[in-house]
Amino acid sequence: MSVFVTAEWLAQRLDTVIPVDASWFMPDVSRDGFQEWQQRRIPGAVYFDFDGRIKDSASSLPHMLPDEDSFAQQMGALGIASQDTLVVYDTQGLFSAARAWWMCKVMGHQDVFILNGGLPAWMASEGLIDNTPPQPRVEATYQTQFKPYRYMDGATLADKLAVMNVIDVRPETRFYGDVPEPREGVRSGHMPGATNLPFANLTDPRGFVISEGEARTILLPHLSDTRVNVASCGSGVTACILAAVAEHYFAYPVAVYDGSWTEWGGHSHWPVVKAG
Repeated sequence: MSVFVTAEWLAQRLDTVIPVDASWFMPDVSRDGFQEWQQRRIPGAVYFDFDGRIKDSASSLPHMLPDEDSFAQQMGALGIASQDTLVVYDTQGLFSAARAWWMCKVMGHQDVFILNGGLPAWMASEGLIDNTPPQPRVEATYQTQFKPYRYMDGATLADKLAVMNVIDVRPETRFYGDVPEPREGVRSGHMPGATNLPFANLTDPRGFVISEGEARTILLPHLSDTRVNVASCGSGVTACILAAVAEHYFAYPVAVYDGSWTEWGGHSHWPVVKAG
């Protein structure tokens, strides 16, 4: 089940697909994805702002999945129709693009892919770059078809934790509670029974996804055939990388815990452990 496509694949289809820039940076990184998209992008690319616009504005948690109506409205405003083929990318190689891919997939968008290696790979392949002022696309009609098996909420996870296979992709130091969480009021540690597979292990230094052979060694042992696989991270962004890689190589459906550790660690009644 192909998720990742190459820069060459995209270049051959640039007139029939919509590139989607989903660049987002951690709060401590002084970069602005929207501003960078305005200045430099793959020709025809729209900006998918899951942190500021395409989110649940009522939630106190960062960039949570919006409801279906809101998502459809935002996608239509970008000029994206449900039947369009999308190729999502980010400027870091592979970091935030998987979040936009997952949001589209959970809303039922069929033809959505991730550009392997992101904008750096596109530029390295001498792909065209547009640095003119972006022009809005004509508004489109977008219809959703929610896929519940791709989504996990905190209450369900807490209630059924014993039958879930949680894979936490935060760095090992955060998983074991050796360092404080970056967000205030969030406890350190991990969920009982969770395993740790840092998301950085799923990409190479250039931001390309690891090979199938590497994924068989690194990722496959973490996946369960008998329990629901759930990816979790800090705030629901990098968990989507694991979901994308598992689907690409093994056709494993992995649910993403939307609230991730920001919600779980901030909830005083849900269990947290620090030991291995």
